Amino acid sequence: MPLNSDFPAPQKIKLNGITLEVFEAGSHNRGNPIVLCHGWPELAYSWRAQIPALVAAGYHVLAPNQRGFGASSRPADVTDYDITRLTGDLAALLEHFGYEAATFVGHDWGANVVWSMALLHPERVVRLINLALPYQTRTPTPWIEFIEALFGADHYFVHFNRQFGVADAILDQNADQFLRNLFRKNLTMVPPEPGMMMINLARAETPLGDPLISAEDLEVFVSAFKASGFRPGINWYRNMDRNWHILAEIDPVIRHPALMIYGLQDPIPPSENLSEFVPNVAIRSLDCGHWIQQERPEETTQVMLEWLKAQDHAG
Repeated sequence: MPLNSDFPAPQKIKLNGITLEVFEAGSHNRGNPIVLCHGWPELAYSWRAQIPALVAAGYHVLAPNQRGFGASSRPADVTDYDITRLTGDLAALLEHFGYEAATFVGHDWGANVVWSMALLHPERVVRLINLALPYQTRTPTPWIEFIEALFGADHYFVHFNRQFGVADAILDQNADQFLRNLFRKNLTMVPPEPGMMMINLARAETPLGDPLISAEDLEVFVSAFKASGFRPGINWYRNMDRNWHILAEIDPVIRHPALMIYGLQDPIPPSENLSEFVPNVAIRSLDCGHWIQQERPEETTQVMLEWLKAQDHAG
């Protein structure tokens, strides 16, 4: 249960063969849905600062804990977390609430799901906003193979896939320390190489950088991941090569109106060719790191609302 009393109460909704924990707000704004998709290792609670403002702006907000997170279903099979199922959950969520299409917003892995939603279910997407993770163009070889060739076997994407269960267990054993170290401003790695960064964060006893969120908000994440474990979320990474094959024959160009928000201090670099694959994209940047909507909540909300308002006027 979130400690923020303003956060919506959860609903358990059966759809697409699983149960999703969904946080709904602004049901009186029927007909104007917006779906908020969190990243890893996060929760729908990551959008706590944006939800009230979106409701006030006239949106019916749906913020699920996606499969594998919070109190949502955690299937055992790795392939149950591929992009077909992740986007299928969102399509089924719209159907449950009686919507044909919605505005989708994603951060980190949630952004990847939203980009893929526009590819696999384009009729379900009115427009989209993504934070931190730009559209990932197709690589010559499957994504994990490509990353391994580029960065080596110690890169955490590769480690998650090649060393099954190792990182899962370490993060589970050190959930408090890992999340406390992860949600930091000016985050630095110990040691500095990016390869084993997640395991390094779980083992680092000295806080790395300034706290990003309050102790009370951090406890929401810690409690949730102590209950669910980290394996279901890591299984999203274990489907990256599978997703590469799933998307092989899909038109890679996203033609929906889109907003991309970058953090200037985020180690994930901006895309150099985003407009080639998302021709109707607007780009904004904020002076922050990777956890954009939590580190700069007011600025993020303002950028989102200004763009949405401009889209409404343009339409």
